[in-house]
Amino acid sequence: MHNLRQSVEAELQSGILPFWLNHVIDPVHGGFHGRIANDLVIDPRAPKSLILNARILWTFSKAFSVYESPVHMAAALRAYEYLCRHFWDDELGGVYWTADHQGCPIDTKKRIYGQAFAIYALAEYAHATGSAEAVDRAMSLVALVEQAAHDDAHGGYFEAYERDWTIAFDQRLSEADLDEKKSMNTHLHILEAYATLLRDHEDVNLRLRLHELIEVFLNRIVDPASHHFILFFDESWRPRSEKTSFGHDIEGSWLLCTAAEVLGDASLRQRVRETALNLAQAVYDRALDADGGMFYEAEKTATGGTRIVDSDKHWWPQAEAVVGFLNAYELSGREHFLHAAIQSWRFIDKHIIDREHGEWFWLVSREGVPGAQRDKVGPWKCPYHNSRMCFEVMERLDRLNRGQGVNG
Repeated sequence: MHNLRQSVEAELQSGILPFWLNHVIDPVHGGFHGRIANDLVIDPRAPKSLILNARILWTFSKAFSVYESPVHMAAALRAYEYLCRHFWDDELGGVYWTADHQGCPIDTKKRIYGQAFAIYALAEYAHATGSAEAVDRAMSLVALVEQAAHDDAHGGYFEAYERDWTIAFDQRLSEADLDEKKSMNTHLHILEAYATLLRDHEDVNLRLRLHELIEVFLNRIVDPASHHFILFFDESWRPRSEKTSFGHDIEGSWLLCTAAEVLGDASLRQRVRETALNLAQAVYDRALDADGGMFYEAEKTATGGTRIVDSDKHWWPQAEAVVGFLNAYELSGREHFLHAAIQSWRFIDKHIIDREHGEWFWLVSREGVPGAQRDKVGPWKCPYHNSRMCFEVMERLDRLNRGQGVNG
């Protein structure tokens, strides 16, 4: 564990954070470049996504909280100001999905997933800086999400709205997703955002909604038979998908625990811990390859099992595996979870980190061949999963070293 702690922090300090500071700042149009190829060729006219900007804001806000470096603060401030100036809808409220390379809105949809990441990033920025303005902006987004998107009849949240907050005809987050009213993914990141905001800023309604979100996961989203997340649903929570996303399963296992800890409800916390261990064990049993890497997706078989349908090893599920398995070890003391966390990091260190160009490859094939045609920076390729893994591992191993695991 000592070696894991050292190597993870070395990657954060010498690899991830310097890459984004040295390569991604846009000195011409402001903010950050919207797309950079794996070989570091910049597309200067690429659109700039809300998700990329919000995740950069979160990353450097967190980095400043940990290291108190003026360089990290400058990057966080840059992201905060760009978010407020170019993604914020001053007239109708909420944040746009995409701006062009000059910062003009081009996709003005109010996707709830995007609102959630803005809340999450603003909450972390406020935690790092004490900014009351950032808290006010985050709470204004919460109010809009609750007013427009909360399903008072069935619980949970709808997916997407037009600029004027009328429900969008197409509910998809991306072309890879299903056009359904509700998704696991959006709910997972509303949960993460609300828990982060509630950590420092007590609010009765926010607390009630976070509790409801956890119940939605326990009662609707987790399949009690397979212990995997169901990915898509109709309005009344009838399942609409058969695929399993191993990365989301293991990510959700620890995010649910974090949210339950913020709420402090002992009974709910115990239910969440049991669910988290079941999720982690299901991923351990079905998703890990012999080299320690984690497959991307599976689907249900006629006999009730799972069949791998995408054996590529994407960067972000590998990062989530390290945290998720470490969390399961904290909860249970079961050594195989600790071993899995260490093996996941070793796989990242050997196969996912790009030693030539920096940062991480988007994916490697099962044979270990990097996906060199995929972005190094883009709307979905951000410093969030890998930096967050480093911060979480550092905090958790320090806690374990002090004998203060989640189970006391």
